Amino acid sequence: ADSNNLWVHIVFFMVFVAWVMHTIFGELKVYTRLRIWWLTNPTHASKVGASTVLVSTLPTPLIENEGKLSSMFDMFPGGVRQVIVNRNCSKLEKIVSERNDFVGKLEKALTTYAVKCEKAHAKSVKKGVAYVAPKQPMTRASSIPFKGPKLDAFEFYSTQIASRNQSICEMSGDKEQYKRQSSAFVLFRKQLAAHMAAQTVLDYKPFSMSSVSLDINPDDIIWSNLNMNPYDRRIRGYISLAATIGLVIVWTILTAALVSLVSIENLKKIPALSNMSDSKWFGLFSGIVPAVLLAVLMALLPMILRLLLRLEGTTRVSEVNLRLLHRFYFFQVWNIYLVTIFSTALLTILTETASNPAKILELIPTEVPKSATPILVYVLLLAFTGAAKEILQISRLVLRYVLPLLFAKTPRAIVNAEKPAEFDWGVSIPVHSLIFLMGFSYSFISPLVNCFVAAYFGLFYLVYRYQFLYVYNDANWVTGGLSFPKAIQQIMVGVYISEVYILLMMVAKLVAADGVNANGILRVIFTGLTLLLTIFAHSYINDAYLPIINYLPVRGAADIEADPKIALMFPNVMDDGELNSDSLEVNPVLASEQKARLGFYAAYGSLVPKKFLDYVLLKVPSLLDPKKLLSPKPDAVQEKADEEKGIMSDDSPPALPMPTAHHYDSLSIDSALQPVSTNIVAGDNSLSIHSCTSATELRQRRSMAPSAASLGKRRSRFDMASDRLEVDANDNALAEAFSNPALRAKPVSVVWVPRDNNSLCDEVYRNVNTWGAGTIRIVSEGVWIDGKCNVKADVDFDPEAAAAVQAQKQ
Repeated sequence: ADSNNLWVHIVFFMVFVAWVMHTIFGELKVYTRLRIWWLTNPTHASKVGASTVLVSTLPTPLIENEGKLSSMFDMFPGGVRQVIVNRNCSKLEKIVSERNDFVGKLEKALTTYAVKCEKAHAKSVKKGVAYVAPKQPMTRASSIPFKGPKLDAFEFYSTQIASRNQSICEMSGDKEQYKRQSSAFVLFRKQLAAHMAAQTVLDYKPFSMSSVSLDINPDDIIWSNLNMNPYDRRIRGYISLAATIGLVIVWTILTAALVSLVSIENLKKIPALSNMSDSKWFGLFSGIVPAVLLAVLMALLPMILRLLLRLEGTTRVSEVNLRLLHRFYFFQVWNIYLVTIFSTALLTILTETASNPAKILELIPTEVPKSATPILVYVLLLAFTGAAKEILQISRLVLRYVLPLLFAKTPRAIVNAEKPAEFDWGVSIPVHSLIFLMGFSYSFISPLVNCFVAAYFGLFYLVYRYQFLYVYNDANWVTGGLSFPKAIQQIMVGVYISEVYILLMMVAKLVAADGVNANGILRVIFTGLTLLLTIFAHSYINDAYLPIINYLPVRGAADIEADPKIALMFPNVMDDGELNSDSLEVNPVLASEQKARLGFYAAYGSLVPKKFLDYVLLKVPSLLDPKKLLSPKPDAVQEKADEEKGIMSDDSPPALPMPTAHHYDSLSIDSALQPVSTNIVAGDNSLSIHSCTSATELRQRRSMAPSAASLGKRRSRFDMASDRLEVDANDNALAEAFSNPALRAKPVSVVWVPRDNNSLCDEVYRNVNTWGAGTIRIVSEGVWIDGKCNVKADVDFDPEAAAAVQAQKQ
């Protein structure tokens, strides 16, 4: 009977493995089509970064000779458009950083003074006495407290800003004065050339030009790591690896100690707790506390690992995040999964087998499954508290509502607090992969775990569906979907661990039995065969899919060059036919319906057959309703509430759809759907999110606003569109965009501060302009002081753009 029961577990596990591998193959098929479509789509391909590579560890002859470097890369199709060798601007970077610090201090001092003026005026009006100007703030030149004489803060900050702006103007004039670094940006005329360069052996010298990065975004570059020689980078890598191993050991000891000590049996071994009763509360304590402590320990790791990856010499932030995926997953598997299991089971096994080592194999199949309890508790903890924490966004909540009351006293601080959150892929994906490992490895031992794992992923699916639509702005995550293959590799690790686990269990069962029998041998053979077939499947994945994941295939580039309309088509992942634009719909309604159908295929094509999807779309045609796709109507309850408030009238423009993190790719809040009102001027508070009574009113008012450029408005903070330069930008603009941020710094500082409602601090502002010697521009649009003397700011206002408009008028 026991033997037959084991076969049930084995068969179930083999079916589960087959389903997982089938799903992986299907998802990779869909992913590769979507990856190629993203690479060639005009939204990405039209950006200069798509045809740019960052070449590190350049040899000295090429560093000093840009012409020779350009001629070498001219061998690729289309040739080189421009080569930009990086410069060492450490001195200029320091001056720019100091200037920015003084600008922040000046903004804080002026904002605080304006608020004090407003409060003093309100107090004088209330008491019927003459207005007395508040005392101007004082400061000291030294950073050491109480050292040096007190100085007028406004004058000191302004003169320091002016001095540094003058230095920036002098030092940024001639780039040749800065030493060249051993890295360069190579801008190709064709995207395919960049991908070919990234796959080519560029030099015959060891480690020379061995690091080539694709899809370059200047905002993604870690500029301090661009001048490392290859040997320094490798030594740093070894040191980082050694530090990581040290962290593994330290965290292993901490994790094992915490998990072991909080059990009732081990707590009773402490003399002070030896008389502790076996209360149900202590059982609850020993079940929940280990999981909570593990979660706290794991929350500290990503910061340390990111620091180590930066110290290695990694050149891009996105690369740091991608490498963090695997490193953090390794920590999760070792410290949470393996240590949790063996810290509870290993102690018992060692104790029982101290006098009789032969009992080890007998105890493994009985003691190890008992560790399912902490696994269940951990999954439940993350399923409910993790999902709740994700939807609540406690840190963002504190940053947006609590910290502004205490610290965010300037307009820029208020705007920074309002910035939408960004999803941390490097930390979140390893956690979900770990949960998969826990559920998969215990699926054949304690199938109840699967129910909790299913609840975990179901809850997070609902949470993420909302978060990615309305909360997260992932414009800065620039890997182009390369985190997905890494998640697949993590799933494969989970499959391997589970297969080794069941194989060892079957071997232990075979040895622990009264005698070796054919039934036990067959169980070992079948589990071993499952592991072998998985290795073959994994090898096929690496050979078949990985080469076409990272780089643009030549055939795809050739097809699109012959027929550019192909790049506009959303791919049909269910069809392996030739790419052509004959099926491209011109009618916008039919095109939207076609895209919705193809998107439906992409979302579910790896799980169910195409015929079933077509049947669902036939029976539920509302899934392809173009009206809902193009212009979803606002909620009826909200619309009725807005009518009762008098927001909407018969001649009011129609309300825009609920803004999401993706809507603004095709619909800008600043685009005028109705005739533009001429009564709206720069700095009009009616356009602010803080002055509208509902989201519908905000959308209606902004729909009648003029363009953002004319008002100094930045793109909405929910807009996913990128600020990266297009391929048609001129060479000067490209050279500036791909140069060190210090070289891009302007010798003029924009100070964004409010004016009091009675112009009481205008004289102070004029003095600041005088002390700034023409290098300070005060912008007061987009920010104001309300009736309660609180600073309010339009989070979509761009003070730098407004200052540029002011300069043009002057």
